[in-house]
Amino acid sequence: MKIEVLGTGCAKCKTLYENVKKALEESGKSAEVVKVEDIPSIMKYGVMSTPALVIDGQVKFSGKLASVAEIIGML
Repeated sequence: MKIEVLGTGCAKCKTLYENVKKALEESGKSAEVVKVEDIPSIMKYGVMSTPALVIDGQVKFSGKLASVAEIIGML
């Protein structure tokens, strides 16, 4: 599984990245977690507001900060 956290480095983007790591730890699942901060790469997904979460190439949400529990539900 590949998880991408899209965002330009704002506080919410950093928090989402940490929440993803916690969700993986709590769920016992493993995945490659990547931060995507460059705007052209973010735009390839059609995301207009960050932070956003992409799991295996599919945008799960954008423009909000997901909790650890919400992320576990998406995994």
